[in-house]
Amino acid sequence: QVQLVESGGGLVQAGGSLRLSCAASGRTFSSYVMGGWFRQAPGKEREFVAAISWSSSTYYADSVKGRFTISKDNAKNTVYLQMTSLKPEDTAVYYCARDPRGSYYLWDEYAYRGQGTQVTVSS
Repeated sequence: QVQLVESGGGLVQAGGSLRLSCAASGRTFSSYVMGGWFRQAPGKEREFVAAISWSSSTYYADSVKGRFTISKDNAKNTVYLQMTSLKPEDTAVYYCARDPRGSYYLWDEYAYRGQGTQVTVSS
């Protein structure tokens, strides 16, 4: 089993930045396939934000492309999401996940999933 814990969320003004972290513990020596970030705004479905493969290939939702950057530190078993130029519509609970069985952009495909961290962007 792998446990994931997100951190770094908070309240920020529009145009500001935040960096989210997703720390993995447990059987982290198991093969890392891909790590992803998702978000869920009030009243909306959870949506894909970004993903990074074992070879550091990155994938982004169109809504965050150019503003968010996903990265990983293998030594620390941590995946990051650097968010810049934040907008009020980025307000959501952000979740990290690891090792999808299928499509990397589908939450339900991930074997391991975190509990989320709140990001609130004020206008």
